[in-house]
Amino acid sequence: MTQKFNFTKTSTVILELPFSDHIEELRQRIFLLFGIILLLTCGAFIEVKSLVKILELPITNVKFFQLSPGEYFISTLKISFYTGLLFSSPFIIGQIILFLLPGLTRKETKIILPLLLGSLILFGLGLAFSYYTLIPAALNFFLNYSEEVLEPFWSFDQYFEFILVLFYSTGLSFQIPIIQILIGLLNIVSAKQMLRAWRYVILFSTILGAILTPSTDPLTQLLLSLAILLLYFSGLGILFLINT
Repeated sequence: MTQKFNFTKTSTVILELPFSDHIEELRQRIFLLFGIILLLTCGAFIEVKSLVKILELPITNVKFFQLSPGEYFISTLKISFYTGLLFSSPFIIGQIILFLLPGLTRKETKIILPLLLGSLILFGLGLAFSYYTLIPAALNFFLNYSEEVLEPFWSFDQYFEFILVLFYSTGLSFQIPIIQILIGLLNIVSAKQMLRAWRYVILFSTILGAILTPSTDPLTQLLLSLAILLLYFSGLGILFLINT
């Protein structure tokens, strides 16, 4: 007489961290990011004169001045902080990825990670487009408009605030393809529906270009509107490729 024994695994053990451990991990990563931003800000402050010269490069025939004794010092603090924040962006993205990665499925990882990296790259391209195209176009427009009646003496703090708004508004507008892909993958709006709405997109890009540019010159608004249109149709093309 023989007996057959069948041994099979009928249960799966799933290890999951308690909620308090997730909070502790998040707190540690936030403290790490604050330390990195502070370190990079201090490094930028040490080389702030070089940064100021870089910011002044888009315009050459203008003399800058300060309206109050501490204006330039406050401006350099702002420049150092935003430079530190900018160069810490890869670390911020990396910490977000490391925090989210254990809780994502393989399919979600294939979607989220390229989108985060693509968002970082597009933001950098937006800053470059603003620095090399939008800022010179806007500043030269104002100089040419007033060159026969006014001598160009500009407050450096107001100049920095002007280009800062252009920097971040352009960087944010370059996130349009990422938003499109997310909306398409979540089946909120299909790629075909986005394509059919091209007339409204042209109108929206014109309005958005006027809102995001701090200047009132039509050239800067036109350049940003064209960039938004190009980004929209690029995102649409990528979404079609993903779907196929």
